[in-house]
Amino acid sequence: MEKVRLSKLMSAQGLCSRREADTYIEQGLVYVDGQQICELGTKIYPSQKIVLDRVAQAKQDQQVTILLNKPVGYVSGQPEPGYKPALSLIGHDSCFYPDRSTLRFVPQHLKNLAPAGRLDIDSQGLLVFTQDGRVAKQLIGEHSQIEKEYLVRITGSLTPKGLSLLNHGLQLDGQALKPARVSRLNQDQLRFILQEGKKRQIRRMCELVGLNVTGLKRVRIGRIRLADLPEGKWRYLAKHETF
Repeated sequence: MEKVRLSKLMSAQGLCSRREADTYIEQGLVYVDGQQICELGTKIYPSQKIVLDRVAQAKQDQQVTILLNKPVGYVSGQPEPGYKPALSLIGHDSCFYPDRSTLRFVPQHLKNLAPAGRLDIDSQGLLVFTQDGRVAKQLIGEHSQIEKEYLVRITGSLTPKGLSLLNHGLQLDGQALKPARVSRLNQDQLRFILQEGKKRQIRRMCELVGLNVTGLKRVRIGRIRLADLPEGKWRYLAKHETF
């Protein structure tokens, strides 16, 4: 059995992100088989027991994940001049406080808060921001299999063959797309359920079968639904909720 970098194992075991692991190792907050590890790049056997110090565990527990109902006209990530970042919508006055969470907003919750996935400027719906590298890995990591569900308004004529291709058989950027679950809700609306998120994927898929997207709303990520979260408002992911 070969040794593996400690930070990689910590990430694989869901203890924290690799970046956070390196920070905790530098701070002497990681123990392997009861021995404190302080040296970056340390390698251990996968069978060895890794434990985070209580200080590191407390830091992990304090990290927040935020669910935003993004309106059209806001960009998910770093905007170019003239564009509004969705992050600017997160503040005290725009918080939606259902019974799910006892947290109350403090400016510290904006520190290192980053989008876990994208939603185009001309799309709306559920967008996740998180301070927690474990959540980010779960949603956008290389091996993520989290489903995302969208309601899509279209114009154009969708043939049975076109619908079949939307479910499986299309390529983007020279690569075959993973199988999707696409169904017709009515004459001008489709439901898409995907396990990947290429740039403007749904719009480009629709173009390939002769359709034009006039509206796109993400309503679910994994087990988390947009539900009654108002447009432009946000809430915390509650402790009992998981994707």
